[in-house]
Amino acid sequence: MRDAELKKRLLTLEQEHRDLDSAIVALQQSGSYDQLQIMRLKKRKLLLKDQIRHIEDQILPDIIA
Repeated sequence: MRDAELKKRLLTLEQEHRDLDSAIVALQQSGSYDQLQIMRLKKRKLLLKDQIRHIEDQILPDIIA
């Protein structure tokens, strides 16, 4: 993938990560939520974080001097 495509994908993943965070907080504050649903959302959020880090590494790879 080119840098422009990677950056676009990165922005999409970051937005989804923020949306999941907001959804988790909203569900927890509602008082009546399914713990399994919260766990699934948190797992999805962790997977997104891994994907975000992977794309960031592709855009700016570590250079060992």
